[in-house]
Amino acid sequence: MSVLCLLEWDGAGIAPASLRALSFGAAVAAPTGDDVTAVLAGPPGAGNVADDALRAELTAFGAAALCLVTAEGLTGYAPVAWARALQQLADGGTVTAVVAAATDRGSEVLAHLGAITGLPVAANCLSAVPAGAGCWQLVRQRWAGSVLEDALLEAPLALLTVATDAIAAEPPPAAADAAGTKLADAVLPVRRFTAQLDDADLVVSAVESAAEAGGTSLATARVVVGGGRGVGGPDGFAPLEELASLLGGAVGVSRVVTSQGWRPHRQQVGQTGTKISPELYLACGISGAIQHMAGCLGARHIVAINTDPDAPIMSRADYAVIGDLAEIIPALVAAIRDQRD
Repeated sequence: MSVLCLLEWDGAGIAPASLRALSFGAAVAAPTGDDVTAVLAGPPGAGNVADDALRAELTAFGAAALCLVTAEGLTGYAPVAWARALQQLADGGTVTAVVAAATDRGSEVLAHLGAITGLPVAANCLSAVPAGAGCWQLVRQRWAGSVLEDALLEAPLALLTVATDAIAAEPPPAAADAAGTKLADAVLPVRRFTAQLDDADLVVSAVESAAEAGGTSLATARVVVGGGRGVGGPDGFAPLEELASLLGGAVGVSRVVTSQGWRPHRQQVGQTGTKISPELYLACGISGAIQHMAGCLGARHIVAINTDPDAPIMSRADYAVIGDLAEIIPALVAAIRDQRD
């Protein structure tokens, strides 16, 4: 028996959210002694599955095998096609659960998988424990993580998205296999699976990725530079864009910024925007309303820059800088450039 975990690329590596979902899948499989198969759909793009470091990383996060899904006409992200491939991989009754990160793509693919199979999808899970044949005891986030729900899922195949902002970013301790060899030292087997797709499965397909567009995905960025009302207006985001570029990150914004029309909604961080879990979130001129904090509490470190020492975000930040961001950000940019010269 096995658990399938859908992975997403992030440049040349696997997205951190997917690695956390893989760790979650390993925890799901452990009580019954199942294996976890990591699944990558479409061409590898910038990544290289033959890379020893990448395969070792997947092993460290709990994968026992890697499955590469290919199909005629599958050249990138196609949600229905990815879901169809997962459904075909799960046929035969040897798969107990399908897991994906609760990113935009992971949530969309599992929603389609639920529609194809007629099975329920449990979203934003924190844990899943077998509770008998076809039953799972779940804990999952509701209301942007402000409420934890205990639930019983009854389904022959559990379809689960993972609240990755609440899962540890580090790999679990390396377990030992039956022969006493650490999994992290083993060679991860790779197999290929050719999905049988119809034309209808490929009607919706992404023709451009964030990397190809010259940007970084907000949902998977390791560094996010956020801007709020304190930025002052559309022109005030130029220094934030420069800083994000230097740090290899993405720009995010608060809801008031999108409401004012300064930046597009796709950059909004929050309950009604994107939930992020970067290594660093640099929040500039953001007060820290509950709606916004619901989207960024998954960040490993929060640094807040604000002129108001009593802004709500200051009490949630790891580091607080009280001052004018119009002076602090250019100084930070200059310091980074000087260090690199």
